[in-house]
Amino acid sequence: MLSRLINFLQKCWQRTLDRHMHTGSDTTGWQDGLLWYKDSGQHLIGDFSMAVVQANNLLEDQSQIESGSLSLLDSGPYGTFVGVYDGHGGPETSRYINDHLFQNLKRFAAEQNSMSVDVIQNAFQATEEGFISVVAKEWSMKPQLAAVGSCCLVGVICNGTLYIANLGDSRAVLGRVVRETGQVLAIQLSAEHNASIESVRQELHSMHPDDSQIVVLKHNVWRVKGLIQVSRSVGDVYLKKAEFNREPLYAKFRLREPIKKPILSADPSISVLQLQPHDKFLIFASDGLWEHLSNQEAVDIVQNQPHHVRSVTRES
Repeated sequence: MLSRLINFLQKCWQRTLDRHMHTGSDTTGWQDGLLWYKDSGQHLIGDFSMAVVQANNLLEDQSQIESGSLSLLDSGPYGTFVGVYDGHGGPETSRYINDHLFQNLKRFAAEQNSMSVDVIQNAFQATEEGFISVVAKEWSMKPQLAAVGSCCLVGVICNGTLYIANLGDSRAVLGRVVRETGQVLAIQLSAEHNASIESVRQELHSMHPDDSQIVVLKHNVWRVKGLIQVSRSVGDVYLKKAEFNREPLYAKFRLREPIKKPILSADPSISVLQLQPHDKFLIFASDGLWEHLSNQEAVDIVQNQPHHVRSVTRES
């Protein structure tokens, strides 16, 4: 399985090289079986490519890259924005994030006329609140929207500073050259929120000391309330607000006990890094990649390809 996945990804990046050789900067993308791929050329600091492997009949994931002004003001900060949105329960939340998160980021950056951790936190909060409003509006007709959510991994590069913000279990990894040896080492930049991680379970227990069932081992998989693996997300409002933990939401989603405080969080973990000349490329991917590859294996694949992409997203 691992060798097949590696060969698959190598073909994806080889296709990038072929497109550069034959069709230049065409950005239409293409589909090949369950693969969706797009090579959109250059952003402000280099090249990028994107790939999606569709694991479900309905594609629930979204990804985007934006390059240029990160503010509504032309005089505002300039840089590059990368987003990977790994949906679950349906495609609505990831699509909403794809349509609104970057716009919210630009709005708050315009107000501050700079990029910062506060700008990113405010953009995430506004996106979460916006989707909750959609759920409330559609509640009588589409109550299942309350059980739709998405992990959300974002990278923002501005003035040589890299901001990584994450909700859920997607991951950002940096490929950095060791000057003495020339080896490219993998450095994980994001913190993950999955109940399989002991520190996440401890965090949940500390936040819900009176709930012995806040994390349940079900079919050898740790799940929050026995329902979901991630402890942070956009959406999943049935696990955040009591008014959505009731009929007409399907019984399989409803908790028996009333929700006294949010079980899941939409507060991202954010890290900040000053990029250096020996920082070579970034990989942004959902857990579908990291379940099969270690950080170093993924970095080695990118490093060993003829066309060295600057950033890659792969979702499943």
